[in-house]
Amino acid sequence: MAATADPAPAARGTVKSLREAPAAVPAFAALALFVVWATDSAGYPVTHWAPGALFILVLLAISVAVLGLRPRDIPAPVRLALICLAAYTALSYLSILWASAQGDAWEGANRTLLYLLVFALFACWRQSGRTAVLLLAVWTLAMVAVAAYVALHVRGEGAAGLASAFPGGRLDYPSGYPNANAAQWLMAFWPALLLASSRSLPPVLRGVLAGGAVLLADVALLSQSRGSLYATPVMLILVFALLPGRMRTLAVLIPVGVAIGASAPSVLHVGDHLTAAGLVSSASVRTAVDGALLAAVLVALAVAAGATLERRGTIGEPLRTGLHRGARVAVALALVIAAVGGLVAIGNPETRVRHAWDSFKGGYTSNTGSRLVSGLGSNRYDFYRVALKEFASHPLVGIGADNFQQQYLAHGRSEETPRYPHSVELRTLTETGLIGVLLAVAGLGAALVAGARVLRGSDELARVAAAAALAGFGYWAVHGSFDWFWEFAGLGGPAFALLGIACSLCPRAAASVPAAAAPASVSQPGGHGGRANRVLLAGAAAAVGLAAALALAAPWLSQVQINSAAEIWTRSPASAYGRLAEAARLDPLSDQAYLVAGSIALRYDELARADHEFALALGRSPDDAYATLERGAIASSEGRRAESLVLLRRAVDLNPRDPLTRQALATALAGKRVDVQSLNQSILIRAQQI
Repeated sequence: MAATADPAPAARGTVKSLREAPAAVPAFAALALFVVWATDSAGYPVTHWAPGALFILVLLAISVAVLGLRPRDIPAPVRLALICLAAYTALSYLSILWASAQGDAWEGANRTLLYLLVFALFACWRQSGRTAVLLLAVWTLAMVAVAAYVALHVRGEGAAGLASAFPGGRLDYPSGYPNANAAQWLMAFWPALLLASSRSLPPVLRGVLAGGAVLLADVALLSQSRGSLYATPVMLILVFALLPGRMRTLAVLIPVGVAIGASAPSVLHVGDHLTAAGLVSSASVRTAVDGALLAAVLVALAVAAGATLERRGTIGEPLRTGLHRGARVAVALALVIAAVGGLVAIGNPETRVRHAWDSFKGGYTSNTGSRLVSGLGSNRYDFYRVALKEFASHPLVGIGADNFQQQYLAHGRSEETPRYPHSVELRTLTETGLIGVLLAVAGLGAALVAGARVLRGSDELARVAAAAALAGFGYWAVHGSFDWFWEFAGLGGPAFALLGIACSLCPRAAASVPAAAAPASVSQPGGHGGRANRVLLAGAAAAVGLAAALALAAPWLSQVQINSAAEIWTRSPASAYGRLAEAARLDPLSDQAYLVAGSIALRYDELARADHEFALALGRSPDDAYATLERGAIASSEGRRAESLVLLRRAVDLNPRDPLTRQALATALAGKRVDVQSLNQSILIRAQQI
């Protein structure tokens, strides 16, 4: 008991563990970055994740310099994962050569590089079971704290704040996208649940983690993400089918599930019952948050109490055996009840499947009930149709990273203008082709094999940590199969970190000694020849690191200049133009700076300048529908009818469903001149509506 009450031994044990696994220190710094991303747009804007990627690159360089890195000491499956993911990153950069929008491809390749850097930082050096659990617990509790802050923040908001945080009745604060909102909480839910089931953790910590799991799930429910609803049963099957400690997991899942079930009605009431103006009620938000917090506290106390009894040995072996048998019976009964209830609810399976498929193909429909049970209606079927069509046309290496939007504008059927295919698998297939799929599958498969080895090991803490990490990564992969989560660094970064933590626990050669502890062990036979080889390798690594830093920095600094110009153009257009010119120089592939400059020129009725800027944009991205439309409209307004018809027909080919583009062409065909200012006012109104 004295050891439990006195924190000094635990603190000394933690310090000792960090000395034995010093790679945990830069890993903690990376996790802090991920938590910061979670508080603002989930790391989506390039101005958020690009500097973060540079930070990860610096952490990786420091780790190599201080800890040393001997590839032969890295377990074979982890080495294979690193090689394949590095090759996939290289392919993403090569895709710039054949991409239609090269600036977008550069950004997509940079994001892929970020995930490679994160995985390398977490996977290349060994972690002990204790440091891995510490990393996971700290990140999970930090996410619980962020979720609690979000819940309390919206609880105290007035009508205007709630309208902003709950557009359409779904919480999208702080990520800006409800599905990403739900995913970032549920990615942490699974590590919280699995860590809470470990007998090796202190009872209080287990209780806090279990209560945190309840809060994470309830805050996720506020976003009413149908994807999370479908991903959760898949995760339950995977967790209980593939991960060890099933009975212990079930023992924690039961109170957590009961608490979520008890608090869910008031949580769902927030989005299911809107006011006449389509807004959420502040009273319903307060009720939901209070219920979620109360449920979390009660579960925390219950699990902590149970863990304390278990640790003290109050639960004898006969009782423990009986509880295990009872749990097995309860699981069997629950499965039977769920199967029977599911069959009753589903009715005729063939009819149900046909209805689900029809709703999936049918697009969005108006529903008055809960969004979570409104079927599969969305435009994803059309996204996937176009993605597969593009893959069929470019099967080997794809259309280029992040180059989906222009293809969807040309070939899609819905009114949406998605930039991404809304599926990590289809993103890989469409944008990097079969070669990219093979590299990604081989890399991720090898990493999962490394994590599976840990699950079969003898170190209990390592098994718990690996299971928790793999579950968190698994949720990202499952939910990301039908959403655009690859593009949110605040989701992808933690996912690859979790996968890297599992790999860091993979058994390594017994003779492996940290290079920092024994510099002489790095030396290779060969005297001056070996030294020369090491110098060459170090030089090559430095060159690659510098190239990576430049690749990440240029688009980021360019976007900073574009954002600055967008803030000052109304009061200082000359300065705005100068910053946009600098942005175009910093990123020589993107057309965005020219598009913004052309739009500013239109607002000042500087048609000649606007036409020049849009022409420069088309020089970088020939299939840009907006620049083509604007040039056609300008030519029409200036009486250059033949030129305007060529451009406007091209704009319709690039974006055939846009009514404004078709109207502009019809005006020109009728022999009339297009009113550029009226056209752009309509474009602005439509953009605000979207």
